[in-house]
Amino acid sequence: MYEQIVFSGFGGQGIQSMSKMLARCAMAAGLQVSWMPAYGGAMRGGTSNVTVIVSDGEIASPMPCAGEVTAAVVMNNPSLVKFESYLRPGGLLLLNRSLIDLRPVRGDVEVLAVPANEMAEELGNARATNMIMLGCLLARTGMVLPSVMEGMIGEFFAAKEKLIPLNREAFGLGVRFVKEGGGHDL
Repeated sequence: MYEQIVFSGFGGQGIQSMSKMLARCAMAAGLQVSWMPAYGGAMRGGTSNVTVIVSDGEIASPMPCAGEVTAAVVMNNPSLVKFESYLRPGGLLLLNRSLIDLRPVRGDVEVLAVPANEMAEELGNARATNMIMLGCLLARTGMVLPSVMEGMIGEFFAAKEKLIPLNREAFGLGVRFVKEGGGHDL
């Protein structure tokens, strides 16, 4: 197995957190991991992207290469424009449909459009959008079992215990969204 995932969006959307959670879960599952963040000029509102590689073998390079990314989690229009071309044919383009009004230009990738902001707002916390997207990613790819992530959410939010139930619920909502066949309509 060799998965190369790009997470991208505005600062404040939980891009860094989402990618760290995937990296830590993959390590806990005994996989090799590379985590390479890139930050924009502003903490909130600037661009943020991270490449995470998850593999059962050695990882030669942490750099994302155009045409080799297996999945892209994009949270806004600029991220779609920049990273759609990085996907390999047949790759997964996971879109936050709530904030993306552009249509993907490629027809050779799988598109999963998630109304993540609306789903998070239904839970009562718009900041849970990233956990919904992470649930969708793991449910769709299977690179790390969702049960591993569910078990580790308590560790990730140990310093903010009151957020543990919300994040577990948001993650589970993303998993169910994919398992119930959502997201294939733009």
